[in-house]
Order: sequence, then structure tokens, then C-alpha cells
Amino acid sequence: MSQPLLTAPLLTTERFELWCPRGPQDVEPLCRLIADDETRRFLGPARAEPQSQWERLMRNAGSWSLYGYGVFYVRAHGSDELIGSMGVFHSWRGLDPRMDDQPEAGWIVRSDWGGKGVAGEVMQAALAWFDVTHGAARIVAMIEHENAASHRVAAKLGFSTYAAIPDAEGRAIDLYERLPR
Repeated sequence: MSQPLLTAPLLTTERFELWCPRGPQDVEPLCRLIADDETRRFLGPARAEPQSQWERLMRNAGSWSLYGYGVFYVRAHGSDELIGSMGVFHSWRGLDPRMDDQPEAGWIVRSDWGGKGVAGEVMQAALAWFDVTHGAARIVAMIEHENAASHRVAAKLGFSTYAAIPDAEGRAIDLYERLPR
């Protein structure tokens, strides 16, 4: 049985609309979101190909379906253009047992929107929504060591580092957590 498609965003901020996955029509916008090298720079092995983005969509839809939370697709008010993918989703990465089977925060902002406060504004709304709807919980995040912008966002959102590990490709990854308040 299919779920009805959302006809309105789930959340809004001053500048943005936050949408849940709507279906297969989200694949092409997800491909465009990470199409340029700068946006993909700190996304590990992410590829802007339909199969890869279909898998991302399905993981995200699964988080929403199984846990009642997941990544939001972000659009500027009044626009259909996807400029970000961010929120809290349930993950099991197998990189560190302290990250497995946990709510995980993540944010991807299209490079032409970088440096404009998108991640901070949207993630504040997403975290506030998560706290109200799911209660106070430990939330983890992972950020490539060289991604200074994301480290600043994490600090502003109340995350602190608890470990540093190499990922499967040998890149240095900093692990963060935001403890219940």
C-alpha cells in the first residue's frame, strides 16, 4: 500500500521549506544536488548517478518509515529546486559501535548555497522538531576532518567530538555527539 504524497512541506524556517521524501521523482533532484565536485568534496564515495541516489532515497525513506524521522529535502520558499538534504536519520554505518543504531545528524548543502547559513538554519529547525517529536536523545554525526565549515556548524548546534577514526577509504573522520539536554 503506498503512502500519500505530501503536498506541503513538513517544516518551514524563515527562508526554507523542509520536505520529506515524496517518491521516485526525488531521484533526479538528488543527482543534481551533488552533481558538482565541490558539493561532493566531503561526501566520501557519493556519486551523482541515479542508482546511487535511488539507494540514498530508499535509505532515507526507510528511516522515515521505520523510525518516524529522516533527512529533509530543502528548498527555498516558493522554489521546487533542491538546495540541500539534511536532518536526523537512523543509521548503522559499521564504522564505530558508538555510532551504530543511533539517530545521526547530517547536512548536505549545494555548493552555490554554501556560506549562507543554510545548514545552521535548517538543522536548528530539524533538531528542534526531532527533540519535540522523539524526545531528548543522543544524536551522532560524522564529519571529514578537513571540512572546516561543517565542524563550525556542528559546534553551533551543540555537538562535540568524541573520537577520530579513518573511514573505509582511509580519510580522517571526526565523530560527534549531541547529548540529551
